[in-house]
Amino acid sequence: MSNGNKHLTTGNGAPVGDNQNSMTAGSRGPTLIQDVHLLEKLAHFNRERVPERVVHAKGAGAHGYFEVSNDMSQYTKAKLFNGVGKRTPMFIRFSTVAGELGSADTVRDPRGFAVKFYTEEGNYDLVGNNTPIFFIRDAIKFPDFIHTQKRDPKTHLKNPTAVWDFWSLSPESLHQVTYLMGDRGLPATLRHMNGYGSHTFKWVNEDGEAVWVKYHFMAEQGVKNMSPDVAGKLAGDNPDYHTEDLFNAIENGDFPAWKLHVQIMPFEDANTYRFDPFDVTKVWSHKDYPLIEVGRMVLDRNPENYFAEVEQATFSPGTMVPGVEASPDKMLQGRIFAYADAHRYRVGTNHNLLPINRPKAEVNNYQRDGSMRSDQNGGGSAYYEPNSFGGPKEAPEYKQTAFQVTGVAEQAAYDQDDHYTQAGDLYRLMTEEERSRLVATIVGAMKPVEREDIKLRQIQHFYKADPEYGERIAKGLNLAIPQEVK
Repeated sequence: MSNGNKHLTTGNGAPVGDNQNSMTAGSRGPTLIQDVHLLEKLAHFNRERVPERVVHAKGAGAHGYFEVSNDMSQYTKAKLFNGVGKRTPMFIRFSTVAGELGSADTVRDPRGFAVKFYTEEGNYDLVGNNTPIFFIRDAIKFPDFIHTQKRDPKTHLKNPTAVWDFWSLSPESLHQVTYLMGDRGLPATLRHMNGYGSHTFKWVNEDGEAVWVKYHFMAEQGVKNMSPDVAGKLAGDNPDYHTEDLFNAIENGDFPAWKLHVQIMPFEDANTYRFDPFDVTKVWSHKDYPLIEVGRMVLDRNPENYFAEVEQATFSPGTMVPGVEASPDKMLQGRIFAYADAHRYRVGTNHNLLPINRPKAEVNNYQRDGSMRSDQNGGGSAYYEPNSFGGPKEAPEYKQTAFQVTGVAEQAAYDQDDHYTQAGDLYRLMTEEERSRLVATIVGAMKPVEREDIKLRQIQHFYKADPEYGERIAKGLNLAIPQEVK
């Protein structure tokens, strides 16, 4: 895009007379420190990279809109879900989880599916994955889990032994491991995968009535996956394949779209459902709680600048609007703190002032100062509350709904420890061809594990989910099923 005849300037707006030659003492130099343009260029260049995300570092994004097709006002007062035909602008960031910023798109990994809705009530971030479940269910285990997915601090190489050691000692991971090692662990493109809120959330309507909800974004393009051979070849030949595909599709007018559906659970059912509905390693049966269509998300505009929009975009599951509230899900509770805290460190305490994160709704608060404050910083208005000078006040009608909590304050585990039923159900849902590919993938991933006891411990989990599942993995690894689980 042409900038016409605009003058090149320094960061403070002064015109630059020479951008080809630094200021020196004579033609041979040395260079003079008074060349402020040179110093500014070099200093800014050294700081062009903010710290990459600890997880979800490699990503692609796009703008679009969400349009309601089925009014949800009986369940939630959130305006973006109410009124057929209502449109809300949004931005999405897709990502891999474990790889660094320069890693390949086509590795076997969950994909982040983070949506920012710019609503008239403030931003709403729905920060999920392309899987309806996760590996762990308590945030206290998250740093340890991610460490196993990253590089070994001694060798600086990926460490399959650490991966499978952690998984074998964390049987709640089995459901997600089965999902990841199956065909959907390698989506063909970012356009051909579903997205999920993964966690359970609470919806509240205008009358204060609450229900539990799970989000499902179903790709209108259909779900398509790629073979490990193709994925491996692309990782070497075109490591940015997914990024390129998404950009080109939108640029060519082939706008990808997803239908948003929700599962609604009556509030009291949470006390009697056969699986803990707040355990993110579990799903709700669609037979028990059928999908209800809400609307349609369409991506129709590429970012103009990757860094400004995709890299500086910040998402947090704690960024909610009236009508959407948290559930007791322990992973969600931890993420509500951790994600916003990560952005304050990585991008800065005033990250919400950046255009990509700035709400469309008016912002009125008493937050002041901080690095890179780019607005009027409250001007001369009242800077504390309560005050006698007409400053913004709380609105009691937006208080979160009360819900009963009971129990002893302790470091307690979830009450239910059935980590095998749903993983086995997922295995049995697969066709024979899908099972064969799943087994081959797991066997290939476990062969480099250095200790046999780790392999045997993991095989027991597969066997408990489904005896055939465990036996086929054991056979592939030339190991026997431990007698104590038969």
